[in-house]
Amino acid sequence: MKSPKRWKLNISSVIICIAFFAVLIVLPVVTIALPKKSFSDIENKSLQSMPSFSVKTLFNRTFTDDIESYISDHFVGRTSWIKIKSGFEAILGKKEQNGIYILEDRLIEKIDELDYDEIDKSIAAIDTFAKDNDVPVYMMLVPTSAEFYKNQLPDYMPNLDQRQFIEYVYDKLDDSISLIDVYPEMAANAGEYIYYRTDHHWTSLGAYIAYAAASRKMGYTPLEYSEYNIEHASTEFQGTFYSKTLCDNIEKDTIDFYSSVVGEKPVTVEVSQVIGEEPEIYDSMYFREYLNVKDKYSAFLGQNAPVVTIKTDNDGGRLLIIKDSYAHCYAPFLAENYSEITLLDMRYIQISYKSVVNVSDYDQVLFLYNVSSFADDIDLKKLMYE
Repeated sequence: MKSPKRWKLNISSVIICIAFFAVLIVLPVVTIALPKKSFSDIENKSLQSMPSFSVKTLFNRTFTDDIESYISDHFVGRTSWIKIKSGFEAILGKKEQNGIYILEDRLIEKIDELDYDEIDKSIAAIDTFAKDNDVPVYMMLVPTSAEFYKNQLPDYMPNLDQRQFIEYVYDKLDDSISLIDVYPEMAANAGEYIYYRTDHHWTSLGAYIAYAAASRKMGYTPLEYSEYNIEHASTEFQGTFYSKTLCDNIEKDTIDFYSSVVGEKPVTVEVSQVIGEEPEIYDSMYFREYLNVKDKYSAFLGQNAPVVTIKTDNDGGRLLIIKDSYAHCYAPFLAENYSEITLLDMRYIQISYKSVVNVSDYDQVLFLYNVSSFADDIDLKKLMYE
């Protein structure tokens, strides 16, 4: 007869085996059986679809790699598992996850080694654009939050010197391009809420500071800060950095809408999702429906689109902005000074810009990029398309 102690040990072994096989077999089966999403809102990424099987994909490992990604992306309780993993790594003192550094009160990105050959091609494309068009051209390269809070990182976690990088780009640009340096103003206000804690964008306050600083070069008179009403439109924003870490220890962000105290002037916003087709028309620069979803930053002019045009009743000139998404919360300030603002996102334009806009119709052109997106950009070269 087995002793009670041995009997208990056997029961424990059986339970462990059952649990092991449940994780190993049952959960993947349930994962495959359950309905699937094509996009993860909380992680802000597309999810792997079920791969097609063939002898070729089996032998070149494409099928097995894709099925592994498929199960990983759709695994039952995936979000909870990631959060548990993130929590354990934080307890163990790990400060980097998926290219994001975790500081005490915010998340910042790790900017890897740069490809200066590609960067030089972007600079050459901007130079060519300026030479080809008889319109004043301005360049604003904006530091990201990683520049001003990297001093909280250990010495063994270096990050790009963005001041030095901006100087590199500005020194290489043609002398005909007017350089707008907002670094000093951003640095002086780094203690204020000028960057989101969980996202890669600047806040509306950060954009306002740059808007006021740029006026000295671009020749408009900015509204004073006291001339705005500020609406805290949402206090539940968790941005792109949160999506990469699912770190819940960082305070959620606030989305602010700025409007003139004398009243918001009528505007028309035309969003062209497909070049050549009729644009969608809106009567506000703030798309409030996005405040109810994960991608709350899209409340500023909507999601990325090839062309967005803002028309106002102001007497100011016409401005063309070639940009990244930092321009989305920046443009509403400029709408106080220009009658028309067109934003081009070269990521979504596959033809010559000359087929999209007539640059001679504009009084000024502004290139507006943050350091990180400019350093990684591969689309400005399209300005060379004929």
